[in-house]
Amino acid sequence: MITLGEIPRKHARLDPDKECVVCDDVRLTWKQLNERVNRLAGALTDLGVVKGTKVATLALNCHRLIEIYYATSKLGAVAVPLNFRLAPDELVYVINHSDAEVLVVDHNTLEIAQGILPRLENIRERIAFGVEGEGWLDYEELLAAATDAEPEVEVSEDDLCHLQYTGGTTGLPKGVMITHRNYMTTGIGMGLALEFEPHYATLQVLPIFHTAWWPVLIHHLAGCRAVIARRFDFTEILATAEREKVTHINMVPVLFSWLLDFPDAEKYDLSSIKYFSYAGAPMPEEVLRRCIAKFGPIFTQGYGLTEASPLGTMLGEEDQCRLEGPPELVRRINSCGRESLVTEVRVVDEEDNDVPTGEIGEIIIRGKNVMQGYWKDPELTAKALRGGWLHTGDLATVDESGFIYIVDRKHDMIITGGENVYPFEVEQVLYEHPAVLEAAVVGLKSEKWGEEVTAAVAFKEGKSASEDELIAFCRERIAGYKCPKQVVIMESIPKTPIGKILRRQVREELQ
Repeated sequence: MITLGEIPRKHARLDPDKECVVCDDVRLTWKQLNERVNRLAGALTDLGVVKGTKVATLALNCHRLIEIYYATSKLGAVAVPLNFRLAPDELVYVINHSDAEVLVVDHNTLEIAQGILPRLENIRERIAFGVEGEGWLDYEELLAAATDAEPEVEVSEDDLCHLQYTGGTTGLPKGVMITHRNYMTTGIGMGLALEFEPHYATLQVLPIFHTAWWPVLIHHLAGCRAVIARRFDFTEILATAEREKVTHINMVPVLFSWLLDFPDAEKYDLSSIKYFSYAGAPMPEEVLRRCIAKFGPIFTQGYGLTEASPLGTMLGEEDQCRLEGPPELVRRINSCGRESLVTEVRVVDEEDNDVPTGEIGEIIIRGKNVMQGYWKDPELTAKALRGGWLHTGDLATVDESGFIYIVDRKHDMIITGGENVYPFEVEQVLYEHPAVLEAAVVGLKSEKWGEEVTAAVAFKEGKSASEDELIAFCRERIAGYKCPKQVVIMESIPKTPIGKILRRQVREELQ
């Protein structure tokens, strides 16, 4: 298998009657999934979709999104997954910038799509599922009327597969050009590092419009099952995990923090879960230790980014969950791992020279999983991929065994009174306080200090602490210049759709 579209085709031949997708009351075998994918490909062909056509999707998690990814892949078309939480102006920009000609929505997003239609420059076909709308073609009716024959389109592993727009945390969203080779390399790299058995199943919790859909990819690549959670609701997620006997769940660290304090978690049988994974941000050590104590030593993580589709490093549970032993081994609990089997990862200085052990530098990545570049932005592409390496903008140290320890993002570093402060270090301390559920540390402009270390925190239900108490708590544990000069209490910390803390938005709200 060298392209995404070959995944359902191949497994439909090998295991036609094996279940591969579950979404609410929809249960599909490989044969059924492949037939639906082929019918969708046929319907899109009838609508004029050809190799290179951009098909934008605006919908919450659903099995149909996976069908669209496979169908466009079989045609050599390009999926453009849209973040349903973007504002109308942002959606207009992304859709127009991508040159999308087809727009697919669901009942949750039809209204916003209708509102922006007059501003969309290239959309000529509109498809909706789960809802009727004037001028919109019905998804299921299209499939019913189309052929289930395999598309006869020659698709190369180096053909563009997805235009995956970043969240726009710095400026306008960027269209990351991901090829079949990129995604398949990631799938192989992750799959080789994890042990799969035929009955394994992932519960897809994070948004499928994000590269965080990788659990579906690697489980499907191995012929295993993917269970789709339509929305993030812990009651529904835990009930589904128990009912479907899933073996894997991937989330971001803040969601594990919520799970630890979810009052009804004990009601559900999660014994089928072989491992939890997390990515998107470092896990505060205090949170990770509590997770291991509650769920067992079944945690693993990866580090990467959209531009690496999204694989960079991996850390197995033998290192992630080691709580006792020699200090040089126990400290790996705070590492994001080592380069994977399919990537090369280095930590370098401003001249791209490897930094000495323990010194801070930028993480750079090389591999067949790294993007082609940014859509319509050759200048930014050349900057990001200079020297053949993806420059991530993430700061880290590396130890003598190649384990990498993320310090922070370059643009998040705070310079206060001439000293460098890395927000994650301060956040780690705040998470140790028994009342703190979420924390974000940013630098605010200050005439006296240049930037002033400022913390925003949200409390666990029924708990609280004063600003002075939290600052004193930090002073007992880290240097004075690193401690927050002020602490702002928030009901909830702003986050991306996959649950990553948005320091940029926190900074904007506090300025």
